[in-house]
Amino acid sequence: MSDTLLELRSITKTYPGVKALRGVNLSVKKGEVVGLIGENGAGKSTLMKILGGVVSPSSGSIVIDGVSRLELTVKDAAHAGIAFVHQELNLFENLDVASNIYIGREPRKGGFLNLIDNAALHERVKPILMQLGVDFTPEDSVEELSIAQRQMVEIAKALSMESRIIIMDEPTSSLTLTETENLLRVIADLKAAGVSIIYISHRLSEVQQCADRVVVLRDGRQVGELAKDEITHGAMVRLMIGRDLKSIYVPPNVGVRPGGLELHDLVTTAFPERKVSLHVRRGEILGLAGLVGAGRTSLAQTIFGVEPAPSGRILLDGERLTIGSPRDAIAHGIYLAPEDRKKSGLLLDMSIAENITLPDLKRFSTAMLIDVSREEGVAKEQLRALAIKAPSIATEAVTLSGGNQQKVVLAKWLSMRPKLIILDEPTRGIDVGAKSEIYALMRDLADAGVAILMISSDMEEVIGVSDRIAVMHEGDISGQLERPQFSEHNILTLAVGNPSKEELVAYA
Repeated sequence: MSDTLLELRSITKTYPGVKALRGVNLSVKKGEVVGLIGENGAGKSTLMKILGGVVSPSSGSIVIDGVSRLELTVKDAAHAGIAFVHQELNLFENLDVASNIYIGREPRKGGFLNLIDNAALHERVKPILMQLGVDFTPEDSVEELSIAQRQMVEIAKALSMESRIIIMDEPTSSLTLTETENLLRVIADLKAAGVSIIYISHRLSEVQQCADRVVVLRDGRQVGELAKDEITHGAMVRLMIGRDLKSIYVPPNVGVRPGGLELHDLVTTAFPERKVSLHVRRGEILGLAGLVGAGRTSLAQTIFGVEPAPSGRILLDGERLTIGSPRDAIAHGIYLAPEDRKKSGLLLDMSIAENITLPDLKRFSTAMLIDVSREEGVAKEQLRALAIKAPSIATEAVTLSGGNQQKVVLAKWLSMRPKLIILDEPTRGIDVGAKSEIYALMRDLADAGVAILMISSDMEEVIGVSDRIAVMHEGDISGQLERPQFSEHNILTLAVGNPSKEELVAYA
């Protein structure tokens, strides 16, 4: 008997004017981890929606346990033992962890009363959370969890279904290094137990670590497959984008300039007992590293006025600023591209043009009326300058890929001549090709004299993009590194404490 659980044969999906998939083949064996990679827009999500029964293929067939069918419903997929871990979180914040994991499948008691047995529910969830090695309980409210913790709840939900095939779509995009290692260990355990995994990720090092085989999509086509001994970062990138990427670090064309952002004993509401001092110079990219919860996002929000500082000084180009709100920060040329671009960076149901011009509407207004032609002119200029892939500036932001959404977030600030841009996880959920474009844009901005503060949990990104690195630990800057000192060991050493200078140099 064949150990192949699933086959997708010649799957094609056509939308009006767009061919999303073109004859894609994919097979999954029992206990196999298949990496599915490709740039945003390559067709990965469409293929998985077909497998999950969310959309129907235009042609092709789906074979499960040797039985061929033209399409699946959502119920068919669930009955076949297929579960999803979505990148976009789908949780009920008003419920506890256990209720989210077993939503609609809760154990019952009370006979005809059909009451939820909360005690039994929490007992069912405990071993799943222990398996994942998380630091929260079944009783904790989801509303109080961090984004990383909520991602682990989504993973726990899939594990609770005892599925035969689990599709993980960017499962580590919000996870810490420790949580990622726990997840990769869980994947290895699931594989040993005969569970199959389809692992979708832009973090190619993880794919290389866990996948038995890699399938690559580009522009809706299957362009290659790599066996275990062929999986390398370079091989995956070449298949994904059809070319080799240059070294990730691009040195500045212009040196650093006087001025920029200075923080002196700045206190944040997240760590009121800590005082942060930091200098981001004009013309440089300063990477801000640290573990999740170290206070990086809180610092960014304080500088931008989302959480006004209880005390301390903020200077820009030598001038002391009073920032009590984002409006104050924007007026001084300080802009923030937030970690969650869909929740805080964009209005998804508005057009590209409307998103780009929204922060500076006064500039496009005459007698309280928007000058649409001027608005469209600026939007078209940014669309060209940032190579945003969209049919027109009237396209709604919700329809764009992650990389193009991030470009729209940047476009609205670039049209306003920034002095300082804070980028919080600028390439989260973005493919390697789009990442390269974002990095090039950041370097161009720095060369133009903009000060850039980049917060990132991606170690390769921090090391590969930054001119200098500052590391946070429990709300404070535990140390700073120049390029000759850049290494994962040095960053992590600073992230967990405050070692001596000699210790850092020894491991540089």
